[in-house]
Amino acid sequence: MADIRRIIVVGGGPAAHRLVATLLRAEDASLRITVFAEEAHVPYDRVALSRRIDDGETDLTLDAAVWSHPQVTLRIGEAVEAIDPSSRTVTTAQGVTGYDELVLATGSSATVPPIEHADAAHVFRTLDDVAALVAEIDAVAARERRPANVVVVGGGLLGLEAAGGAARRGARAAIVHSGRWLMSAQLDEGAGQALGRIIRASDIALHLGQRPTRVLRGPSGRVLGVELADGTAVGADIVVFSIGITARDELARTAGVALGERGGVRIDDTCASDTPGIWAIGEVAAFGDAGTVGLVAPANAMADVVADRLTGGDARFGGIDDATKLKLAGVDVASFGDAHARADGALAVVYADPARGLYQKLVVANDGKTLLGGMFVGDAAPYASLRPLLGRELGAEPSAFLSSVQSGEAVGAELPDDAQLCSCNNVSVGEVRHAVQDGCTDLGELKSCTRAGTQCGSCVPLVKKLLETELEAAGVEVSRALCEHFELSRSELFESVRVLGLTSADAIYARFGSGLGCDICKPVVASVLATQTNAYILDAGQGPLQDTNDRALANMQRDGTYSVVPRIPGGEITPQKLKVIAEVAEQFGLYTKITGGQRIDLFGARLEQLPDIWRILVDAGLESGQAYGKSLRTVKSCVGSTWCRYGVQDSVGMAIFLEERYRGLRSPHKFKLGVSGCARECAEARGKDIGVIATESGWNLYVGGNGGYQPAHAQLLAGDLDDEALVRYIDRYIMYYVRTAERLQRTARWQEDLPGGLAHVREVVCEDSLGLAAELEEAMARHVGTYRDEWAATLADPERLRRFRSFVNAPTTPDPGIRKVEERGQERPAFAHERVLLTGPRIPLRDEVSAGAR
Repeated sequence: MADIRRIIVVGGGPAAHRLVATLLRAEDASLRITVFAEEAHVPYDRVALSRRIDDGETDLTLDAAVWSHPQVTLRIGEAVEAIDPSSRTVTTAQGVTGYDELVLATGSSATVPPIEHADAAHVFRTLDDVAALVAEIDAVAARERRPANVVVVGGGLLGLEAAGGAARRGARAAIVHSGRWLMSAQLDEGAGQALGRIIRASDIALHLGQRPTRVLRGPSGRVLGVELADGTAVGADIVVFSIGITARDELARTAGVALGERGGVRIDDTCASDTPGIWAIGEVAAFGDAGTVGLVAPANAMADVVADRLTGGDARFGGIDDATKLKLAGVDVASFGDAHARADGALAVVYADPARGLYQKLVVANDGKTLLGGMFVGDAAPYASLRPLLGRELGAEPSAFLSSVQSGEAVGAELPDDAQLCSCNNVSVGEVRHAVQDGCTDLGELKSCTRAGTQCGSCVPLVKKLLETELEAAGVEVSRALCEHFELSRSELFESVRVLGLTSADAIYARFGSGLGCDICKPVVASVLATQTNAYILDAGQGPLQDTNDRALANMQRDGTYSVVPRIPGGEITPQKLKVIAEVAEQFGLYTKITGGQRIDLFGARLEQLPDIWRILVDAGLESGQAYGKSLRTVKSCVGSTWCRYGVQDSVGMAIFLEERYRGLRSPHKFKLGVSGCARECAEARGKDIGVIATESGWNLYVGGNGGYQPAHAQLLAGDLDDEALVRYIDRYIMYYVRTAERLQRTARWQEDLPGGLAHVREVVCEDSLGLAAELEEAMARHVGTYRDEWAATLADPERLRRFRSFVNAPTTPDPGIRKVEERGQERPAFAHERVLLTGPRIPLRDEVSAGAR
């Protein structure tokens, strides 16, 4: 085995996370990586801190899988106190640790101005900072019985984020900024004025061209506001400083490592310091004249260079890419390249509409063709397609690339291979093209194998367009057709059936299809009909259209038997019903298992046993849980205010209401809900397609979450809703998803694919931007009013019961091929190696089977 190489990373931010993840991809077994993180949190996404203000609980944790790797040790809450380059050791409160290579990723701290009472203000830099700010906003509101007044000092990126977050939290926000316009370091006056107009329209007050001279405090020490340089004052309950960052270079300075002129660890193009064995990345690294920067893309690039160097490569850091695209206080802002037109002979092409808060600017060389930079406020749609063309000749007049004139989309085929597509992860157009040519023909797969679009997401539209362009160039028709039998997509078919009022599969195939159908389109047609008619799914010739599980109204298991899953709304069940389930399991010899959705799964039922089992369950007041269908699965709940001393709302009651409302609704894919009775989130609601979390004032509604292969956290759609508004919004959301999603598309992926994403969903659901609210609510009311349990309907019709026979000519004869083995006190299906030992209907306990026989 190769000699062990000890890598110490000082700092637990995004740059450190990126470095460790990249090192692990090198699969170098000699590395032993130790990360010292000063904060008591697993590394998280600092860029998204303002989202934490919204609800105080949004999970910003970066991919935690790297920390469970056997070559990695993460030591959170343990700060490095000193570095000794001569002995190659670091000292913490826990002792001394040696290293072979040390990477400084200590980041930066919030700059605090040297003014009176500055210590009474908040800063906006860490999770703890946000928690303290949220707590005080809420405390002031509770104490004063009015919204808190928050003044943010600083009108740059973080200042706008802080002010926007405070406003969304319900505070009255104001910004004090020394520049004559917002983001004066990044935007020119036209763009800054456009941004200011939008910010003012969102009820955030602006005090521009002003600097604070002191924080005002009352006799009790309570903050009263800030005094400005002109002698005026701005009243406030809370003051937040967000005027810039200062590199955390104190460890390096004490250790004798060379620093940049304006602070930060001076690095060369290998990201190495002047001290052997010490490297620096991210906001603590000072490169050339640029000094330190607080952007994601340069930090990622530095991390990749160091990872490559530590594993034998020769990568070099190409310099600071200060391109950025953000949504600040709800406003799209983007810039790249020489956005201020400082180069000799640079020409600016500008479109400005102050009334709309729209500003778009392209900077080209004096030839009028070569793209040098761009700046966008209000509508940043052109950014993704123009950013890769930096330094290249445009294929048309510059004005043609502004979305105010045309779509702003560059044609993927025109992008050269060496153009940078994803600046966050330094992915070129050529890498994406080659990945498509090598077989990555799905957008999710393409993002995974190239990492393009996996960080800020701004390049995803171009990644998708490039994928489609490459497929078309390869002769692969990019089609949204459902299958060879339908030219329409699933969503198009659903809408066509709805508009025409078609009620049978024959009518749908006759009008829109061809041939006899296939395993793709048949279940879709069946699902569309079930959603729109709510009729029994096996009647009217629809039985042959269904999947195997739907045909049996049960999930088939690996041995050909089926599972039985009664619905247990909200996870609440009486002892009497529990007793019935236990008696059924004993009578029919079924294996029992508690599911993750707070239900009881009974395994091992033969097809012909299903009616007898369900007759007992239905008579006891239970109904089908539809674990077999692409429909609502469960609504998981915590105990809420019913019993829990922390509960602030009746989460069980709400969960039961929602489950009984949406049960049986067929959809493009399964969907799940969760309801938590307080912010402790015991029901894991944000891991569900629809999550409901109680607040003191009502309910917060989250949408688009799921577990599985591509897990996603649900995102906040609306907050502090009363019961009526909550149900109304969920009705609309579900029915809009049912109408517009594609086959087997979960809500998370559906939201991602919608133009505008979550913002579009919010406009449709909360603001009725498409005028569909009444239709969507009516469709849900129709479903609720016509719902009937499928097993109860089956048991009431002898003809329907004829389907449940193992053998047509011997309806009560069990399948002799089913064999079981006893394990942990229950019977399970025999594995292949166990089946050969069978001489009867049962074999010995697993532990009794000899190793030799296996």
